[in-house]
Amino acid sequence: MASPALLHQVGERALDWLDAHREYFRLREDEQTTPVDLVDRLKPIGELAVNMRVLFREGVAGSRQRARGGALLDFAWRELLDGGNVLARLQDDELFSPIPLEIYAPFHEEGYRHPGLEASIAASQRTRTWAALEMQPARRLAVLGAEARIGLEPSGDFDEALGRTWLGRLPEPWTVQLHIGYDITHTVFHITNWGEGRDRMPPRLAEYLTLYLPAWLEDWADLRHWDLLGELLVVDTCLPRPVLDASVWERYAAAQDASGAMPVRGGMPEGDADDVFDQVHHPTLVAAFASAMATSRAMDA
Repeated sequence: MASPALLHQVGERALDWLDAHREYFRLREDEQTTPVDLVDRLKPIGELAVNMRVLFREGVAGSRQRARGGALLDFAWRELLDGGNVLARLQDDELFSPIPLEIYAPFHEEGYRHPGLEASIAASQRTRTWAALEMQPARRLAVLGAEARIGLEPSGDFDEALGRTWLGRLPEPWTVQLHIGYDITHTVFHITNWGEGRDRMPPRLAEYLTLYLPAWLEDWADLRHWDLLGELLVVDTCLPRPVLDASVWERYAAAQDASGAMPVRGGMPEGDADDVFDQVHHPTLVAAFASAMATSRAMDA
């Protein structure tokens, strides 16, 4: 494991960048014409909320970092989502969309409430249509997890959905292409509720990942794909016994821009500030996530 100071620094710098660029998370007037456009702008806000939730939960933030994270989360809820009204309107427009539920769940866990939205989600969730919606297995895990997090009866069987995922089938380990890599990481995130419950990892999946994760980490580090590598670094912290070589974390930390942003792959992109934000906000959020989880695991050790 890399030094706790290095692990923590990556997250602190990422949080600084996210806070300095908070205005870029705002919904853009020219992109609110359809529900699809709106969803594209809402996803980063949901990812931001998940990251702040992880930071607070893991207890690795200092007083300054926690205050900044709390202010950022409050900004997201009150200003970006209009106190949840944006999600409520989307739920009204798209009655069976699980997007409002998924974005609302981390805010709900942190004490934010919108009774009207909750009532609308619950009404939709009680229909046969809700359970019949076709989606990728890993996405179904996300919906089931979000239901549980806001206190709804799950609309399906979690273990059954897990068995249909790529990871749940334990396929040949050399078939991990880019999109499969993200299927793996998100399956682990939903099993563990974003790293909260490592004990929820089924032993057979933990054993499989313990065997093959080191090679995947090295491969994606060699490809300099920092976004997927960051998610795989989180997967490492969700295993009963971490398998990571410290040098991979050091390479990952070295890829972080001086501003605190993390590029998707290779170096930082250039161009219009809005376009750059759209390209790097996700890997930077992942860097904050990976840092919080790895720092917490290092402190436990």
